[in-house]
Amino acid sequence: MVLGLLPFRSAPLFPLSRPRRRRVLVADLVSTAVFPLAITGATAAVPDAGARLPGAAALGPWIVLAYNGLFAAALLLAGATADRVSRTRFFAAGNVLVAVTGLLSALAPDLPSLVALRAAAGVGAAMCAAGGSSMVLAVYPPEERRRVYGWTGAVLGGSLALGPLVAQGLLAVGGWPLVFLAPGAVAALAALATLGLPALRDPEPPGRFDLAGALLFGGTVAAAVTALGLGVGDGVPWWGPALLLAAAAAGAVRLVRVERRAAQPAIPLDLLRIPAYRAYAVATGAFMGMLVVALAALPQLGSARRMGAGEAAVVLSLLTVPSTVLPLAAARLARRRARRLVTTALFGCAAAAAVLQLTSGPAAMLAASGAIGLCLGLTEGVPDGQALTHVPARRGGAGAALFGTARMSLETLTLAAATGVSAALGPASALAVAGAVCLTAALAVRRGVPAS
Repeated sequence: MVLGLLPFRSAPLFPLSRPRRRRVLVADLVSTAVFPLAITGATAAVPDAGARLPGAAALGPWIVLAYNGLFAAALLLAGATADRVSRTRFFAAGNVLVAVTGLLSALAPDLPSLVALRAAAGVGAAMCAAGGSSMVLAVYPPEERRRVYGWTGAVLGGSLALGPLVAQGLLAVGGWPLVFLAPGAVAALAALATLGLPALRDPEPPGRFDLAGALLFGGTVAAAVTALGLGVGDGVPWWGPALLLAAAAAGAVRLVRVERRAAQPAIPLDLLRIPAYRAYAVATGAFMGMLVVALAALPQLGSARRMGAGEAAVVLSLLTVPSTVLPLAAARLARRRARRLVTTALFGCAAAAAVLQLTSGPAAMLAASGAIGLCLGLTEGVPDGQALTHVPARRGGAGAALFGTARMSLETLTLAAATGVSAALGPASALAVAGAVCLTAALAVRRGVPAS
C-alpha cells in the first residue's frame, strides 16, 4: 500500500471524557456559526455603513476585503501556532478578539476605523478556525472525525443558508452596527464555553517552523484573494488588482526559494503529498465555488426570465435548505461510501450547470437549483472529515489551516473567473465555469482517493 493513502490511525492526543469532548465540539460549533454571518452581514452592511460614516466611498468594499484578506493571510500561521501553544486558550483568545472588534466596529466613528477593525477581526477569525480545528482533532480519534465534521457541516450549512436572512433582519432592527455586534456576541459565547476546559497543550509540540515563510505565504495569499475579490469595474481601476496580483506572483516566487532552504518549512508539504488530502481539498473548494456562484447567478437568471418573487425564493430555498438538514445524514453515508458520494455530487453539480446552458426556463431552474442543493447538502463537511483523518493529532491546526487555505483559494478563483465570464456572456456562463471546476474536482477525487 502506498504511504499516505491510509488515514492516520492513533488514539486522541488528549483522551478526555465524553462530556468534555462534547464541550470542546460545542465551543467550536458556536464559533463556526459566526464566520458565514460575519461575511454575509458585512456585505449587506456596506451600503448603509458607507452612507452613514465619514470617509472615502472607495473604502466601502474594503469592509469585506480587509476581513477576508487578513483571514487568508493569518490562517496558516494561526494553525502552526495553535499546535504549539495551549489550543483552548488560543481558540478563546481568537473569539475574544472577534467579540471585541465586533463591539468596536459597532461604535466605529468613520470608515477607516471600521476597515481597520474588520482587518483585526479577520485575524481573530483565523485564530478561531485554526484553534477550533486543532482542539477538535486533538481530542477526537480519526475514526470519529467524520461524524464530528458532519455536525460542523450542519452548522456551517445552516449559517450559510440563514446568513443573508439574519443579516437583513439585523439591518432592519438595528442598522449596520447590529450586524457587527451580533456575531461578536456569539463569539463571546464561544469563548465562555471554553471555561473549565483543559489547556490542551502538547507536552512534546512540533518543532520550530519557518516564521518568515509563514508570513510570506500569508501575504501572498492575502494579495491574491484581495485582488480577485476586488475585481475590475464599478470604479475599480485596472491597475489596482493588477498590482496585487503582481505582488502575489512575486511573493510566490520568493516563497518557493525560502521554503526550499528552510529546515522546517512553513507549508506542510508532506500533507500536500497525500493524494486523498489534496483531492478532498479541491473537492471542498469546488463545492463552495458552486454555492457562491449559484447564489449570485440564479437570481440573475430568474430576473432575466421575469420570475416572480415567490419563485425566486423557492429557487434559493432549494439551493440552500438541504445544507441545513442533510449534513448529519451525509456523515452516515460517508462512513463507507465517501468517495462515491463526493464524486457523484460533483458530477451532479456539473450536470445541473450544463442543463442551464441549454435551457434556463423556470422548470429547469427549479430542477437545477434542487439538484445542486441536494449535492451540496449531502456532502457538507464530508470532504473535510475525510481529508483530516490523514492529519496527525499533533498537527491538527496546521492541517486544517492548509486545507482551509486551499478551499478558500479555489473558491475565490472560481468566483472571480465566473464573474468575469458572466460579465461577457451572461449569468448562465458563470454556472458553466463553476460546473467545469466541479467536473475537474470529481476527476481529481477519483484519481487521488482509492476505491474502498
